[in-house]
Amino acid sequence: MRRARPDLGLLAALGAAGLLLAVPPAAHGQRGGPTPAALAWPGAQRDVIAATLPDGTAYEPGAFLDAHTSIGTAPTRDGKALRLLRRGPGDSVRVLRTLPAASNPSFQAVTVAGDLFAWFERTDGGRLTLWAADLRDGRPARQVTADTGQARFYRSETDLVAAAGRLRWVAAGAGGATEVRSVAVAGGPVEVRPVPGTWRLLTWPWMVDGVADTAGAGTLRNLVTGQDVAVTRTRKGATDCSPAWCQVVSLDRDGYSRIELLRPGGGDRRVVAGGTAATEIVDVAPLDRFEVFVRVGRTAELTGNAELLAYEIATRRTVQISPDAGRIAYRGGVLWWSTGNQESFVRHSLDLRTVP
Repeated sequence: MRRARPDLGLLAALGAAGLLLAVPPAAHGQRGGPTPAALAWPGAQRDVIAATLPDGTAYEPGAFLDAHTSIGTAPTRDGKALRLLRRGPGDSVRVLRTLPAASNPSFQAVTVAGDLFAWFERTDGGRLTLWAADLRDGRPARQVTADTGQARFYRSETDLVAAAGRLRWVAAGAGGATEVRSVAVAGGPVEVRPVPGTWRLLTWPWMVDGVADTAGAGTLRNLVTGQDVAVTRTRKGATDCSPAWCQVVSLDRDGYSRIELLRPGGGDRRVVAGGTAATEIVDVAPLDRFEVFVRVGRTAELTGNAELLAYEIATRRTVQISPDAGRIAYRGGVLWWSTGNQESFVRHSLDLRTVP
């Protein structure tokens, strides 16, 4: 978790950052380039969020409920504990969980489904445990289970899935198999379903294989019906999939990257981007509407930032979300990123669910 030091430059950064999405592409030397998000999606919900809480502690978001409300972590002012909290509009804060900093705590694979918020937590010398809280009733968080197995996380929004009254995740099984694990939201015994091979969960009830294969995904499987869908692979690149779309990342003849989208069966293929483009988030085709990627510029090695873009699948239009973004993340329909540097930065959020 990166920490920011509050300084006088933060106020100036907040003002400047709010203008980033509104600057025409020509002002950045991008004549004929992608459409700025402020022009393409004027009605989409977005926000600019300070890197620190009102008490001066550094805040690290892990999920957004909407463009203005997030859940993340921050240390206590004395640095002796790490808080998991909900941060709302106007910097309102509700603490969900507090763990001693001496135990090196971490909150992982968070997920939101309606009023349910669930997560895994780990401490030094402690087992991985699964927790949940109701975001509406204000009651304390509760442990759902400690029977988590050797859970696998892939930095995806589907590392932990809430569906049909259960929480679901995958774990390493015997002989290289994958365990699909689930438990009732209210707690109880954990159901374990061994599946040969290495798989990760997608939007329920789907999962995809190829996690440990250099060629990537080869099969989509419906865990309810047992249906398998063969994925069309190419020899030129690695394939990853959602239930609706597959992403192929390869190199062209000149050694530049190429990002393509196609249906799992191989149809409706289109080139998303090439040149210095690169994928940035694990999840393929968020909301089945966009492909999120970055374009690395000459200053990327110095700043660590890149141009953040989204390809609209329906219109085949490329939209510039930020010309200079860092710390890019996505979960649950909301994309967020930072602008500035490590000493003084702000975060931005964009709720892709509100794009017309």
